[in-house]
Amino acid sequence: MSQQQMQGQPMIILGEDAQRMKDKSAQEHNISAARAVAESVRSTLGPKGMDKMLVTSLGDIVVTNDGVTILEEMDIDNPTAEMIVEVARTQEDEAGDGTTTAVSIAGELLKNAEELLEQDIHPTAIIKGFNLAATQARAELDEIAVDIESDDHDVLRQIAETSMTGKGAEQHKEHLAELVVDAAQAVTVEADDGSTIVDLAFLKVETQTGRSAGDSELLNGAVIDKDATHEDMPTDFEDANTLLVDSALELDEAEADTQVSVTDPNQIQDFLDQEEKQLRELVDQIADLGADVVFCQKGIDDMVQHYLAKEGILAVRRVKRSDIEFLREVLGADIVSDLSTATEDYLGSGSVTRDEDEGLFYVEGTGDTVHGVTLLLRGSTEHVVDEIERGVQDALDVVGSAAGTGQALPGGGAPEVELARRLNDYADSVSGREQLAIEAFADSLEVVPRVLAENAGLDSIDTLVDLRSAHDGGEERAGLNVFSGDIEDTFEAGIVETASAKKQALSSASEAANLVLKIDDIISAGDLSTEGEEDAGGPGGGMGGMGGGMGGGMGGMM
Repeated sequence: MSQQQMQGQPMIILGEDAQRMKDKSAQEHNISAARAVAESVRSTLGPKGMDKMLVTSLGDIVVTNDGVTILEEMDIDNPTAEMIVEVARTQEDEAGDGTTTAVSIAGELLKNAEELLEQDIHPTAIIKGFNLAATQARAELDEIAVDIESDDHDVLRQIAETSMTGKGAEQHKEHLAELVVDAAQAVTVEADDGSTIVDLAFLKVETQTGRSAGDSELLNGAVIDKDATHEDMPTDFEDANTLLVDSALELDEAEADTQVSVTDPNQIQDFLDQEEKQLRELVDQIADLGADVVFCQKGIDDMVQHYLAKEGILAVRRVKRSDIEFLREVLGADIVSDLSTATEDYLGSGSVTRDEDEGLFYVEGTGDTVHGVTLLLRGSTEHVVDEIERGVQDALDVVGSAAGTGQALPGGGAPEVELARRLNDYADSVSGREQLAIEAFADSLEVVPRVLAENAGLDSIDTLVDLRSAHDGGEERAGLNVFSGDIEDTFEAGIVETASAKKQALSSASEAANLVLKIDDIISAGDLSTEGEEDAGGPGGGMGGMGGGMGGGMGGMM
């Protein structure tokens, strides 16, 4: 591939199969790949966004408009495109919502950066300008943000409804939003420094098919989707001492195959009696502790089940580890690994009731020191309830964030248009070519209201003109109501977002765009040329095959 003349002889730098793309070709390739990812999810943005059907190689189907779910399910093998997927993952992990917004802004930043590159503006100047703009935008967001109280039920409910609008949970968003806010407030704790924290570790989300989403409910405690191990066991306790075990209630099996020589038939019975005695001792240990209910993470021997039933003790086996750990919080119990070391102090206290129609155990703790709630989501089919769960999980994250930070924003593109106006003013105070990059950053933010309008079937140009006019007139909260098509104060209209999600979107998008822009040389150790392509020197050459991998995968998935 690459050669240099050294003492009259060519020096081989790269292997025969290696491919290389440099300078403008590399930049064009990277920007094209990143923009392709951003454009693939753009149509899902907003309340009027469309869904995607993703079909895996195994035939599993996912129907969703959740940005991070779409990008993770897509068969992407392009390294540059993966950088943009990472934007969505980071946004989901840090903010819980706004993944499509973050990816769309990243794609628009690269599109506008490409135009600056064509004007011979060096990538370093663009990167510096983007950094200045992102820092200024986050500072301006603090001024735009509306201060809210952590227990302001109405605003938190509006945040939850806004997050769920356009997703599978929208049809029942009023009911689900109430459940989300009640759940978040139930697990709100005060930190040592006096700040409010919504501790979602004490909140569990369970799903169940066969009923409407409107039948979803918030339960004070845990829900265990298991049956009693023996039909003669009691299933309801008003005040039960509960034992949590993460080891099997069985006899240990020999690690190696063993043979037993028997000379007398009575020896077989002695062997069985000894085994039964050991199992009976396990049950006696549980009964001596005073346990009424046993939740076991692993298996329970049939003989142990029989003796537990005779003792009037309820036993449930094969309980998920996550459920065992949650029960520990709900009941104030300790998890036991060795019964011989357990004491009464390990037991938790609470009520256990059985709903035979639903096939569920409801477990509720007692005392002021324990807390935990379960959000039981219902849906008609598995696909429906999965999408509802994704929407509710996003709503929980943003409600928790808003309650913790005490900041909210008007939605409908209002923050983006206001930030764009302020950044354009800020650009006038910056000298050099960085000013053009700041203006490009400002223009990129307007992709959000523009796409919101497009997805709602409205004229994006007219909408953007009207929004700019309103903000120039001092209406900082003016946004697009996609249902009416009007420009209005979206905060008053109940279209409310979180400041933390918007800040994270700005940070993730700008950093990803800068990372892509900083690359001017792509070297591949393998042959990435596509059929019929011989040259690796340009976008149409062999390195273009890198983009082909992503495009082909997307085509198969969508």
